[in-house]
Amino acid sequence: MRETFIEPKVRLVQTNTEPITRSRRRSTRRLTGIAVGVLAMALALPGVANAAPVTVIPGLPPVEIPVIPGLPTPPAPSAPKAPEPPSSATTPEKPADPAIPNVKTPTGYIALADDKTHTITWWKNGEVVKKMPISMGSDKHPTPNGVYHTKEKYRDMYMDSSTYGVPVDSAEGYRTYVEYATRMSWDGIFIHAAPWSVAQQGNSNVSHGCINVTTEYGKWVYDNVPRGTPIVVRNTVGGQYQGD
Repeated sequence: MRETFIEPKVRLVQTNTEPITRSRRRSTRRLTGIAVGVLAMALALPGVANAAPVTVIPGLPPVEIPVIPGLPTPPAPSAPKAPEPPSSATTPEKPADPAIPNVKTPTGYIALADDKTHTITWWKNGEVVKKMPISMGSDKHPTPNGVYHTKEKYRDMYMDSSTYGVPVDSAEGYRTYVEYATRMSWDGIFIHAAPWSVAQQGNSNVSHGCINVTTEYGKWVYDNVPRGTPIVVRNTVGGQYQGD
């Protein structure tokens, strides 16, 4: 009996590898396209936002950094401040002290009453110890220029115009109570406290020839200046004092 060999039918199954590979390639190309689009948009955003901060690295050209919405924008570089000009305000200079008069003094004290400045300056042993605003004799009753010397002192007293020939009840007469009066001459000139002329002291002359000062300064002269101290009067419209 003849054997018959029957060849088994083998069915080839074709694998679907090629479509999968193509799908992956398309996905890769799609992702690449998206990345390129994002990059292009990022590069275009600075122009749209009208802002392109520039970072400069020494030795390299400037690099523009795009501004991305939602992220903080780096601060713009600030211009250096110009130095402020020096202040033009100046402290007013203190008026210089006058030169000490060239007169002899047995007490160490010397005074200068200057009508130009309406001030009396006191020196002790060559050093300024006091400056006072004053009011001296008016143009009608000026204080004579010259060298006076302090004499007797009165804690308080009445000044009477009749002592130099002007009746008390006349238009020019007076009888006035004063404190801390130090006599400068025997014809009735004193340096004394005159609270009624404080507004004029340092500015104008309103007395009948005496040197008016505040009550505080009158007391200082009364307490400190010894008898025989020279007081020099200058620059008044009066004549010349003939001495004691």
